[in-house]
Amino acid sequence: MEVKLQKWGNSLGIRIPKSLLKSLNFEVNDILELNEENKKIIVSKSNKKKISLEKRFKEYKGDNCVKDFEWDEARGDEIW
Repeated sequence: MEVKLQKWGNSLGIRIPKSLLKSLNFEVNDILELNEENKKIIVSKSNKKKISLEKRFKEYKGDNCVKDFEWDEARGDEIW
């Protein structure tokens, strides 16, 4: 299968036919990995699992927590 490399904004891109995406079980918004091997581009689904923001906060054990934070007075349409 041949595809044409075309300008896409400041980058270059290709269109992958729907039939190929379906056979590979690739879907819209999948995170993909690109690797280069022997002058070939290898495209695969990422093995990294998506972690929700809530879970990231629960698992956070860093020391960047602000202890003396104060809410200032509203300056616009904020509601406190």
